[in-house]
Amino acid sequence: MISLRALRTFAPRFAARLGTGLAALALAGSALADTYEVKLPPELASSPKMCDYAPCKDVMPGATHFSERKGQPPFVEAYADEAGQKKLIGYVMLSTDITDIPAYSGKPVVTLIGMDTAGKFTGVKILKHSEPILLLGIPESALIKFNNQYLGKFVGDNIEIGKSRPEENLIGLDAITGATVTVIAQNQVMMVSGGEVAKQVGILKPVIRPQAKFPPAGPAPSWAQLVEDGSVQRLTVKPEEVGLKSDGRPYMDLWFGYLNQPTVGQAILGKDGYASLMARLKEGEHAIFIVADNSMDSFKGSGFVRGGIYDRVQVRQGGDSFTFRDLDYLNLWGISAAGAPSFSESAIFIIRGKSFSGAFPWKLVFLGNKIDKETAAKTFANFDKEYWLADKYLEGGRPVVVKPDPTWLKVWKERAVEIGAFVVVLLALSAAYASRDKLVRRSTHKNKWPVNAFKYTGWVLSIGFVGFYAMAQPSITQVLTWFHSLLFQWKWELFLSDPLIFVFWIFIIVTTFVWGRGFFCGWLCPFGSLSELLYKVGQAVGLKRFQRHLPQALHDKLKWVKYVVFFGLLAVSFFSMGLAEKLAEIEPFKTTFLVGITNRSWPYSLFAASLLGLAIFVERPFCKYLCPLGAALAMPTTFRWFGLKRKDECTSCKACAKGCGSLAIDAKGNIDQRECMLCLDCMVFYYDDHACPPLAQERKRRTKAGQPLTPIDGKGYFIPIHPVPVDKKKEGAAA
Repeated sequence: MISLRALRTFAPRFAARLGTGLAALALAGSALADTYEVKLPPELASSPKMCDYAPCKDVMPGATHFSERKGQPPFVEAYADEAGQKKLIGYVMLSTDITDIPAYSGKPVVTLIGMDTAGKFTGVKILKHSEPILLLGIPESALIKFNNQYLGKFVGDNIEIGKSRPEENLIGLDAITGATVTVIAQNQVMMVSGGEVAKQVGILKPVIRPQAKFPPAGPAPSWAQLVEDGSVQRLTVKPEEVGLKSDGRPYMDLWFGYLNQPTVGQAILGKDGYASLMARLKEGEHAIFIVADNSMDSFKGSGFVRGGIYDRVQVRQGGDSFTFRDLDYLNLWGISAAGAPSFSESAIFIIRGKSFSGAFPWKLVFLGNKIDKETAAKTFANFDKEYWLADKYLEGGRPVVVKPDPTWLKVWKERAVEIGAFVVVLLALSAAYASRDKLVRRSTHKNKWPVNAFKYTGWVLSIGFVGFYAMAQPSITQVLTWFHSLLFQWKWELFLSDPLIFVFWIFIIVTTFVWGRGFFCGWLCPFGSLSELLYKVGQAVGLKRFQRHLPQALHDKLKWVKYVVFFGLLAVSFFSMGLAEKLAEIEPFKTTFLVGITNRSWPYSLFAASLLGLAIFVERPFCKYLCPLGAALAMPTTFRWFGLKRKDECTSCKACAKGCGSLAIDAKGNIDQRECMLCLDCMVFYYDDHACPPLAQERKRRTKAGQPLTPIDGKGYFIPIHPVPVDKKKEGAAA
């Protein structure tokens, strides 16, 4: 039997040793994650001899020699010895040289990719990642297995996550359960990196687009008019987006536009300047202008003095990229348009390539180095802005362009049925809770089935559908990620890539401000529901005599531990997000739902099993005392719109407090809504004239006096009895 004395002894020791346990879990996780936040040599990103610092042979079997970096974006040629001669057998690329697509952590997965001369992938190797789910949840072997699906596939194939659809020439890849966002990002990394190199070496042929036809030049518009109709666009990069402190200036502030269009070109260059430029351009060549002022850096970069390549800017149209060398540069001395801004840096760049067309949308891409605040290492980052001439500047208007759905939208479409079912579950349980007054009035302290039917249904759906099937258990790591995104760089696509988690968090935020954290924590949290259900099962199978609540005084001290855990994780995240994600393993959610207790190493399995085992005897111990997510939601609960009802007599009555499993009712009868799980047991008492002492006394008094038991009003009292008015005239006449 678990005695109160034992609980008093156990709880403080448990809290005191929490830090030691977290450290042990973190060390165990570090031992399992070989490439998580590993420190890569700085030469890997900068040295011409990339393969001196990367295991290129691992992704290009049979290669004996590797060239220096070449091309833009860069790649390495791989050679094999054949009859004493070097034979080109393929190409090796570092993903971060080409794209900075972030995974769920907000950081890219640094990947080394091999591709043969026919355009087929020969090898994939993860060099570094920052994914918490691969650190302490899903083993890295799962990501390796996922990457092996690319071997032998052609870079030009239509490859997506999900089922293959031969009728659409789509090749599907099996995802990693519980790491959807990570594999979606990795698929983009593979296809973008391979595609960029394949185009440079001629494996993939460029798309030939119809050239634009322009109407004759009209009156020269002002700068403001050019900006308004989109003929001039602006691309701004904030210092925070590249890991720098702001000094009041943008890191990069670019104005740019397309000069071949007569009206736009003459407005920028003047008639003589436009005529001179057009005379220099050959057929199929195009010119753009870029100006910048008051920026912290130069858009021309260091490439001009290092081989004549402008490595900071490029143009992308569809899947084609266009870079600029010294011969593609012309001076821009001034802008003729009235109201044009001043500038300290300017350029005209010439796009040479038959695949480019001014009739179709294109993007100006600024490529920069982002400084990692945790490691001070530089990583690749790009920022872009779309440009498309207005209808009036194109003969016949803009052509019809069918843009492919963004990846996050494809995920939403593919999981539409699942998302719809999830929304129905959330709305149905919300409707049940919104009608709680009717439910509790139909219940009594001896028969709580009307309330419990909905509550138990919510628990089963939460555990089975939300937790084990959909794997949509919210986590404190998401709170930390969102918090950092709000402070530094918000990307909707990152959060939209996991639709169930996105929908769930919108729901949680709204309901927390409406009813408090108790609706999510008490009804819909998969782990909380599993803990509570285990406690109820324990009661049903005869373990009730072993079940105990902690003394109120001890509870009131231990409930603050979860806030310490939350603020501790938040503080650590500002120094090292990776360490914070390791310490966030105090949440047993990944072990329970994403990976499975039997599939993890023993420290995690033992920790999760211990919490669930303890939940049989102590109601929701993790939720009350350790859960950092509960602490994060408890604080905004202070500002909820609706709370549970109380009577005046509740300040002296202890009936509800004795039955409160959350221990959320204090000695004065006040409910601490931050700790309340909204089980509604106290509300059953509130309307029960056999359980609520004030109501029971009033019921007995009326019964003794022969007065009717009128209905109970919304405040929890019997409706007052009004005496029947006496007609004095009729009374006198009768006499």
